[in-house]
Amino acid sequence: MRLVNVYLCFIQIFLIAIPTLCLNQNTEAQCVPLLNGFAHNDYWHKRPLLDALDNGYTYIEADVYERDGKLIVAHILPILNRHRTLDNTYLDPLLDRVINNHGSVYTGYANSVTLMIDVKSDADRTYFVLDQLLKKYSKMLSSYSNGQIHVGAVTIVISGNKPVKLLSTENSRYAFVDEDLRSVKRDTLSDMYMMSSCKYSKLLNWRGVGSIPSIEKQRLCAFISAAHEHGRKVRLWASPEDTHVWKTLLDCGVDLINTDKLKELKNFLLVDKPFLASSNQIY
Repeated sequence: MRLVNVYLCFIQIFLIAIPTLCLNQNTEAQCVPLLNGFAHNDYWHKRPLLDALDNGYTYIEADVYERDGKLIVAHILPILNRHRTLDNTYLDPLLDRVINNHGSVYTGYANSVTLMIDVKSDADRTYFVLDQLLKKYSKMLSSYSNGQIHVGAVTIVISGNKPVKLLSTENSRYAFVDEDLRSVKRDTLSDMYMMSSCKYSKLLNWRGVGSIPSIEKQRLCAFISAAHEHGRKVRLWASPEDTHVWKTLLDCGVDLINTDKLKELKNFLLVDKPFLASSNQIY
């Protein structure tokens, strides 16, 4: 009888453990990469990078400061949490995934995942440190060399304090730039820019009540069209976290919806198949 009880207990434990094991093994497999999701200030989440990846985000943002030769992930001066660096919080985990997934961040995903680095310290000084760091991860990164762009599993895009003049003189690099959407018509450095962004309130006053005013829509669409002619992805940051706004922006041609609400935007994007990632689309 004692052996029977032990056997039954073992069976119960095994049956309880199976769902948990399956969930852990299939979390990534069940994750759908989102073409239109942009994880704004990702490091604010409980699990930086991991929460975004678990929800399928293919555009992820981290603010950095250069301090004593290190790139610290922080929104304000990094007095505390100096242990959270760009490499140990983002680059190392991304590299592990690329290795484990045989060359891609998501299993079977042909596109590049973009890590936007919002530079808060001096542009040139920070880029000097960043450039040396990125060389260590060159095998997984998109790169520019002598007029040619190679698309890797991860693409680095710099925003904030951007070292535009410095990058424009380089024949090879592992970083690209996020330009101001309002300047896209004056752009001549097509090999440097990958994205075009702007603060929502700089272009639109509409907050999601009723329909977007036609004059605002026409202005937005004109900028989007110009950016797309140069091959840029368009993002409006600090936009209202509202499904009506999200749908209107996508309908106008905005490529990336900026959000702090990872699950809410994911659920919204999964409603319509055109907004899902496609394995045969390249960055």
